[in-house]
Amino acid sequence: MAITTQMIKELRDKTNAGMMDCKKALTETDGDMEKAIDLLRQKGLAVAQKRAGRATSEGVIESYIHAGGKIGVMVEVNCETDFVAKTDAFKGFARDVAMHIAAVSPVAVRREEVPADLVEREKAIYTQQAIDSGKPEHIAEKIVSGRMEKFFAENCLLEQKFVKDPDLTIQDLLNDLVAKMGENITIRRFARFQVGEEA
Repeated sequence: MAITTQMIKELRDKTNAGMMDCKKALTETDGDMEKAIDLLRQKGLAVAQKRAGRATSEGVIESYIHAGGKIGVMVEVNCETDFVAKTDAFKGFARDVAMHIAAVSPVAVRREEVPADLVEREKAIYTQQAIDSGKPEHIAEKIVSGRMEKFFAENCLLEQKFVKDPDLTIQDLLNDLVAKMGENITIRRFARFQVGEEA
């Protein structure tokens, strides 16, 4: 299939990938737009994994205030260079993450950071529910394991579905940005405040 400039432009608009990368992806997928998008996202993931070990000592602290000053979020997003930290794409990502945190209220950035007592409490609740429903022990373990996966997906920032586009997780957005910027980027920490709530 002949790859037209219009197809390349459309793919570029959807993914923000470079022109040559878009052309290559369309050629490899015989012009199939959806497969080309998937291919570019996989490459973005590969790039993100390659850069994951690199130090991130630059970045921004972004804030977001919502609901007439009733909810506020501060998030620190790090990158490798001051140059990337100043780009609109990087700042826009940090703003989107802050807004997402205000809306969804995650417990931690990644599952390793969820407080151990909270994990144990959830596990105990799910275990008791499985036992109360009369499930055999080996089935109960699988049920608890599945429910814990769901708990992490709903409460860890990187695993949550992005509020503006539920087809993507925050990790997907991060991988796309890493691929676009060519640097390692990390969400280091966040704080969410709500009027009348205990910290």
